[in-house]
Amino acid sequence: MLGSIRWLPVLVAAAAAFALGAVWYSPLLFGKAWLRVHAYSDEKIAQMRASAPRAYAVTFLCYIVMAAAMSILLFRVGVVSGLTGIKLGALLGIGIAAPLGLTANLYSDAPLAAWGIDAAHQIALLTLMGLILAAWR
Repeated sequence: MLGSIRWLPVLVAAAAAFALGAVWYSPLLFGKAWLRVHAYSDEKIAQMRASAPRAYAVTFLCYIVMAAAMSILLFRVGVVSGLTGIKLGALLGIGIAAPLGLTANLYSDAPLAAWGIDAAHQIALLTLMGLILAAWR
């Protein structure tokens, strides 16, 4: 099973997902809205910035795990085209990641709008990973 993982595409997919997150949560796209819906104080934002290097490292590691798992899945189901990879990634985002995020949101203090921003990001990053990993086969 681990032999089916192609590590260079996995690393590229993880890096692309990380870059997507950097843009997604930047002021260019949804960063301001995400901070606004959470109503974070300036102090909380400063704390988040101080712990950002650790959070970024863990996030990147998680993306490597996700891309490796998706690589195995793509191999096991025989996906060999970018379009099919897009469809599988979107299915995983819509059918698994977004509902998991919603259930977590229901038990947190985060507003539903924050879930919307996060879920859309998860769907987009899984779709991007699916495209990269399937097209690279």
